[in-house]
Amino acid sequence: METIELLGAGGIRLRADRFGDPGAPPVFLLHGGGQTRFAWGTTPSVLAEHGWCAYRVDLRGHGESQWPDDGDYSLWAFADDTRTLAKSMSQLPVLVGASLGGLSSMVAIGESSEPLARALVLVDVAPTMEESGKERIGAFMREHVETGFGSLDEVADAIAVYNPHRPRPTDLSGLQKNVRLRDGRWYWHWDPRFMTLSPDETRSSFASSDRLKDAARNLTLPTLLVRGRMSDLLSEEGAKELLELAPHAEYADVAGAGHMVAGDRNDLFNDAIVGFLDRLDGQPPE
Repeated sequence: METIELLGAGGIRLRADRFGDPGAPPVFLLHGGGQTRFAWGTTPSVLAEHGWCAYRVDLRGHGESQWPDDGDYSLWAFADDTRTLAKSMSQLPVLVGASLGGLSSMVAIGESSEPLARALVLVDVAPTMEESGKERIGAFMREHVETGFGSLDEVADAIAVYNPHRPRPTDLSGLQKNVRLRDGRWYWHWDPRFMTLSPDETRSSFASSDRLKDAARNLTLPTLLVRGRMSDLLSEEGAKELLELAPHAEYADVAGAGHMVAGDRNDLFNDAIVGFLDRLDGQPPE
């Protein structure tokens, strides 16, 4: 693994880890809102073992990536970053996006006038998402934005309440990848401005359903939708709608996983991803 810096739209600096041979076919792993590049578990290593060059990237304002001076965290800004990343490669990459990373990838590809990617993997995201799930995620992310946490135990407790079907970690050191220590308290590893959009800005940026559906209709490249069967954000109806908008897309429904599929069932998620990539024309040898 090599930690590198990539550039998004307008030259914003994005921290990334690269796994595998830099000359191998590239795969970008783009996490969800409020997460970091470490959300993918063993997936980058597994992809490298199968002949791909995997880049796990911190989105703008997240993890160790730059916070934009203008505080632009609209979906379209994230899509511009994704488009810029894809165009920086010498060959078309595969884009694997979870939640926000998936919407950004779908918009970037669906609104591009030229081929942008070799294939697309959408992880528990589609143009129509459940309002109750969005509200639950939003409430969790806002709860400690200003106050932070007094200890890593408090961080673990909050995550356990939010995601009760995932075992609470016994070793809390891994949580330090998701938080930063400031003035004796732990805060989420993302720019608080990410959650301070007004309701009107939020609706126009993230809930423009018609624009998202148009982007989905424009998908012609190999596409896989991976849904967490226990997800409260992407329903079976939402997944079905995506498959109607992009009828060529494949579908994997992962048992025992919620919205954060890669973290909940990393083994099954890896199987779905690798199987899909193996079916691409000209896939690299194992």
